[in-house]
Amino acid sequence: MTNDSMLAVTVNSLDDRDPLNGLRVGERPIPQAPEGWTTVHLKAAALNHHDVWTLRGAGITEAQLPLILGCDGAGIDSQGNEVIVHSVIADPDWRADETLDPRHTLLSEKHDGTLAEQVVVPTANLVPKPASMSWEEAACLPTSWLTAYRMLFTKAESKPGDTILVQGAGGGVATALIQLATHAGLRVWVTSRDEDKRERASRLGAHAVFATGQRLPAKVDAVMETVGEATWSHSVKSLKPGGVLVVSGATSGGAPPIELMRTFLLQHRIVGTTMGTRDELSKLVSFCQASGIHPLIDRIYPIADAAKAFDQLVSGDVFGKIVLSI
Repeated sequence: MTNDSMLAVTVNSLDDRDPLNGLRVGERPIPQAPEGWTTVHLKAAALNHHDVWTLRGAGITEAQLPLILGCDGAGIDSQGNEVIVHSVIADPDWRADETLDPRHTLLSEKHDGTLAEQVVVPTANLVPKPASMSWEEAACLPTSWLTAYRMLFTKAESKPGDTILVQGAGGGVATALIQLATHAGLRVWVTSRDEDKRERASRLGAHAVFATGQRLPAKVDAVMETVGEATWSHSVKSLKPGGVLVVSGATSGGAPPIELMRTFLLQHRIVGTTMGTRDELSKLVSFCQASGIHPLIDRIYPIADAAKAFDQLVSGDVFGKIVLSI
């Protein structure tokens, strides 16, 4: 490694059928921070399915390659502060919810991402890291944990005593939903087709677990939906009159039946969401501090073993977050 280069995980070619075919771990030039941006020397970065979609070619073009992957990271900024990186980058003149800026982008879409020794981000995108949180735990927060926080408290407006259904235990968003909701005084029900993941969800704090599609003992106040087509009908049928279905993903497909009759007769709300704001990330960090939550990490790999980490992510054999130590 030379003085003007760093180790990074990049997408070098796009392959929809075999996304890991374009993954590379190697040297990249050290980035230079433009005015208003800051360099962060990363200590840890978490993997997300967004990275796999990037490897498939979603949201980027061949002309942008090679591009450094990664949305999540935590490290030390140029002033020596321990920080967490918020990856939603809005137009500098945008003053509302960053995720609603039509021109917003995420790290690794237009700008190089966090799976590297260094990353440059807008200075305003940095959130202080609590000393009580490890680098690896802090790196879990900016995407899946922030998405889960926004689903529960901004979009569903969940309150203590509510019953929520989390479809599909195992991934980063699902495990974050279980941990956040139980610590907030919600009753948490979880589904999974995998018996082992149901048991692990129960140990994590879920009050009841069910096989995918199993009829529930009662209707719920809110459903947290990330699976999509495979669980959609069950989600809609599980809601109380006036309940809310919050959607942040569709890993099984994005063309479910709409079920309009049930939706308007029972006055259901169907709400979409993606990522979250810097302010919500700050509130999430405060919530974790106050409650003593530690994000569930499935496994930590050194950055040099990023290919192994991605193999595990793509296989689906995950319960919690996969993190790279840098």
